[in-house]
Amino acid sequence: MANKKIKITLVKSLIGSTKKQIRVAQALGLTKKDQTVEHEDTPVIKGMVNAIPHLLKVTE
Repeated sequence: MANKKIKITLVKSLIGSTKKQIRVAQALGLTKKDQTVEHEDTPVIKGMVNAIPHLLKVTE
């Protein structure tokens, strides 16, 4: 069974975000606006995305 990949893009700047939100974005590998990373579609990654949905755009 092949694992699905999701693309995560930071669509808003981290300026003004809480320290926790910034740490979650950095843990996903996102440091700059409009940066895109690709991750496996796992419950851990989904939880991180759900912590900061207002800053991200997710595509399958």
